Amino acid sequence: MVKVSSMDIVSLLRRFDVASEDNTPRNIEQVKITNTTPLSTLVSFRFLRRNFYVLFDDEGLDDPEYVLQQIRLIDENVDGETLINPNGHLTTYALPFKGKDAYVFIAKSAKRRLDAELAERHSGTSRSTWQKHIKAGHISVNGEVQLSPKYSVSDTDSIAIDTPDATDFSEHELPIVYIDDNVIVINKPVGILTHAKGALNDEFTVGEFFRRYTTVGLDTNRPGIVHRLDRDTSGIMIGARNEETATLLQKQFADRKTKKTYIAITNGVPKNDHARIDLPIGRNPTAPSTFRVDAKGKPAITDYDTLQSDGALSMLELRPYTGRTHQLRVHMKYLNTPILGDRVYGTAADRLYLHARKLEITIPTSDRRTFEAPLPQEFNNYFSNEK
Repeated sequence: MVKVSSMDIVSLLRRFDVASEDNTPRNIEQVKITNTTPLSTLVSFRFLRRNFYVLFDDEGLDDPEYVLQQIRLIDENVDGETLINPNGHLTTYALPFKGKDAYVFIAKSAKRRLDAELAERHSGTSRSTWQKHIKAGHISVNGEVQLSPKYSVSDTDSIAIDTPDATDFSEHELPIVYIDDNVIVINKPVGILTHAKGALNDEFTVGEFFRRYTTVGLDTNRPGIVHRLDRDTSGIMIGARNEETATLLQKQFADRKTKKTYIAITNGVPKNDHARIDLPIGRNPTAPSTFRVDAKGKPAITDYDTLQSDGALSMLELRPYTGRTHQLRVHMKYLNTPILGDRVYGTAADRLYLHARKLEITIPTSDRRTFEAPLPQEFNNYFSNEK
């Protein structure tokens, strides 16, 4: 077997005028070496998003059909072409390398969906976001706008991206509860996303509001974000204005050193006026965007106290010790007291009646603070005086 490195492959590709001096061994990916015969070594790899093979062999007699036969011993469906050696005056395919004749074969690109190809070429943006760009007319293939994410392309097609300028959110405001040189605290209204889910940022979010106050994550869609609230949950959120503060705050959330207090109105009355719910939560396999109490899930702990009840509805104080996705909503549903307005785990109403009332956390410099957001007026329509 011929010993071959990524540097050897790059050198060989340069001699075949496939690679340039700008290409490095880091451009060679997914290398696999196989002996097709006792005297032949076949190397398969990816280079600039295309599949290549290099055959080291002294029996090929400069025959591209023989090269293809050797490749099909390991990949019977491959098709493509053996490259001509550009270094001679006659048409030849072999090039002497490491004491053997080397042949370079480039595979024909398989067709794939446009959205999948974009997601591979630009791994920082999700496939669903590319689907939105395509349908909005932002993507051209070989000079023509394509509107279907299913449009077939190969990795040799020229794909142009013409996205519009980012939406200007400079006139949008959110209520600031507290601000200093290190943190910003807001009372997030119901209906506002914490941060955008992809590159198409056509909706005002907490992250976009924080962008004007922070130096953290400005090249992402979540500047200043260190924790999140669901779109339908209102209340206290804290953001970091610099990297050092972001690290401090994130560590407290991860280490469960923060104290979070929520107020919820639920359908029904809990069996006990106060209790600890210690039930693990996992993703629901039949509805992957939702969660459920699951013995195989992650630990989740919620303490609650019943503040008021009229026999049909109850106002509860909820104190989550962990921070699982949808934790409070899932735990309340498990008690047969789903949160009022929970369209996923209960029944719809004019809003989700869940409000992040308090957040106790340490901010620079070693200052333990509790930030509060008053209950929205609509909560008082059900229970006018919180106990």
